[in-house]
Amino acid sequence: MLFPFVNKIFQNNTDFDSLARELFNYQYGENKIYKKWCDHLHFDIRRIDSTPQIPFLPISFFKTNKLLCGDDSYDLIFESSGTTQTIKSRHYIKDIDLYIQSFTKGFEIFYGDIKSWCIIGLLPSYLQQENSSLIKMVDELIKLSNHSQSGFYLDEYKKLHHVLKELEHQQQKTILIGVTYALLDFAEQFPMHLSSTIIMETGGMKGRRKELTRDEVHAILKKQFHIEQIHSEYGMTELLSQAYAKANGKYYCPPWMKVFVRDEDDPLLVKTKGKGALNIIDLANAYSCAFIATDDVGEIFDDGSFTVAGRLDGSDIRGCSLMVV
Repeated sequence: MLFPFVNKIFQNNTDFDSLARELFNYQYGENKIYKKWCDHLHFDIRRIDSTPQIPFLPISFFKTNKLLCGDDSYDLIFESSGTTQTIKSRHYIKDIDLYIQSFTKGFEIFYGDIKSWCIIGLLPSYLQQENSSLIKMVDELIKLSNHSQSGFYLDEYKKLHHVLKELEHQQQKTILIGVTYALLDFAEQFPMHLSSTIIMETGGMKGRRKELTRDEVHAILKKQFHIEQIHSEYGMTELLSQAYAKANGKYYCPPWMKVFVRDEDDPLLVKTKGKGALNIIDLANAYSCAFIATDDVGEIFDDGSFTVAGRLDGSDIRGCSLMVV
């Protein structure tokens, strides 16, 4: 059985709360693992009066369970980068077109027509692993941009520097999306003035460099590239949607994604604003689990935007590890 309202997810006039409750009812009935979790909490589905009352599944379940609605068929698997000492999360994707719709429509909301951009990926550690959702996203954006100089780079910093100088000369709008340590390496070796290029970091040191706060990283990149703001992308293997920060590490979600905070001492107490551990509803996760209690901590503001301060004590340090503010 497929979720019958999946075509509503990306419509601008969709009532998020109503669709979230419809999706909960669907996943409670079709996702065996999620149903077991809700039943373990002795949760009465009839008492949902508001979206924050929906049970959120601990993100660690993606490491040990096959989270799928309906039968066991799927298009592909996304895996977290992790380390050799950690168990990787596995996200089984029943409909890859749903993911493509999510990140393309999300990109257009924040940055406009993809065809007006040159997309460059500086993601060496992700290129060297299989089943990365981030690589899938950037690869599709590169193809959709249809720009002759869009593409991935490993450690070809000299070549990348030459390409960016050429794009700057052409005043071509460009997004350089990179893992943090690679952006820092490139910035130190090839500082330059950028005016048509957006630098977008995805987090991630992977033990390659001394850990820095996000503010310290952004300060270095701003100085080396002579730009006023560094953009950030917030996503993870267990999600099919992304939030973006265009300034000061303050993220905004697309309309089909919302972030909540839960009390660290009472994880069933979920609020729409304030500080705490982050819970996420991602409606694009229609065929896995849309209601996820993450290991990230942060703050949600009145307008629904949020910041990320780090990770809960005791949670795994992942390949796309967040920098503590």
